[in-house]
Amino acid sequence: MTTLYPYLVFEGRCEEAIEFYKLALGAKVEMLLRFSDAPDPPPPEMVPPGNGHKVMHSELRIGDSVMMATDGSCGGRGEFRGFSIAVDAPDEPTLNRWFAALSDGGQVTMPLGPTFWSPRFGMLTDRFGVGWMLGVQPPAA
Repeated sequence: MTTLYPYLVFEGRCEEAIEFYKLALGAKVEMLLRFSDAPDPPPPEMVPPGNGHKVMHSELRIGDSVMMATDGSCGGRGEFRGFSIAVDAPDEPTLNRWFAALSDGGQVTMPLGPTFWSPRFGMLTDRFGVGWMLGVQPPAA
């Protein structure tokens, strides 16, 4: 079985994003390496000097899934285009809580509501520019 992992590049805001996802989704940090943890500093064309405290690599567990994140080259605001992270909540109260938390400081692009595929579904872009599609599975027939 092949496993896919979203790997998000926050361009200097990774630690802020990690703390946000810990609160919003209950993410657990399974690994966090800083540029200063590397045996050799990254070349200055890759990461500007003075960014040793920034996140070189991290892994967050959210439920049964793992999402990876980095500060990348610490170049400013990350740009997340052309994709969204789709998440199925185990129930509607959890969905409502996650949706409210992720949309705080972000933008709702489709409010939560019923669809033909889900009793409750919505879309948003969080404060970091990451797109999310959240729903709850319909009850088993």
